[in-house]
Amino acid sequence: MPGPAHDEDAPVYVISIAAQLAGMHPQTLRSYDRLGLVTPGRTAGRGRRYSARDVALLREVQRLSQEEGVNLEGIRQVLRLGAQVMALQAQVRQLAEELAKARADAARQVAEAHASHRRDLVPIDRGAVVVWRPLPRR
Repeated sequence: MPGPAHDEDAPVYVISIAAQLAGMHPQTLRSYDRLGLVTPGRTAGRGRRYSARDVALLREVQRLSQEEGVNLEGIRQVLRLGAQVMALQAQVRQLAEELAKARADAARQVAEAHASHRRDLVPIDRGAVVVWRPLPRR
């Protein structure tokens, strides 16, 4: 089981190991790379290096193909839409954080405004009418 410092995106597996982990032939991985379905990292010598996330993605491509009967173009669209959903979810989280901060700032500003009000002013009932009549002059 990976420890807390495990990086799912670290490109560590050579193609033969990644293929074995995904239950595929290395040539299938090369095809998926050419098609842009799963794009592994590259070494300085251009060798493919797959991450744990890449291997999981390869398994999902295989599942969609074999169990769901989705063709490769359909799989490309599913993966593209999945990535788009993840990006939108991240954006929603960011906006929710910004909104919470803005609400907290507004509440703080309201509290500061209330704290700075003069205490010698007396509120009156808005429904009452007060008539002032000057005293007669003598």
